[in-house]
Amino acid sequence: MADKDVLGRAGEDRAARYLEQLGFEILDRNWRCRAGEIDVVAADASTVVVVEVKTRRGEAYGHPFEALDARKRARLWRLAVAWAGAHRDQVQGRRLRIDAVGLVGAEPATARLEHLVDVEVP
Repeated sequence: MADKDVLGRAGEDRAARYLEQLGFEILDRNWRCRAGEIDVVAADASTVVVVEVKTRRGEAYGHPFEALDARKRARLWRLAVAWAGAHRDQVQGRRLRIDAVGLVGAEPATARLEHLVDVEVP
């Protein structure tokens, strides 16, 4: 596994633990379909959240949230709808939203974590 993949997986693990600490249940991780992949799907009593996780060692190439351009946000929404369609029983009666978790630091375990709630979809 490439170093970049190891970093990304560690960031996703940290993001999932963080979401659980907020009271979310992790419903799915690394779910794939033809349109792409969702990093984490989490839920509480009222909301199902599709979470994009971006992990960076530093900000030399920009903040992790800068990667969430309009095209990426639109793709995330399409993926969220596809996941919801495939898991209707887990979504029923809940709101669907997109969040992002960004981690910046040399080690994901100690990196600065930021949580962007309800990412605007174009």
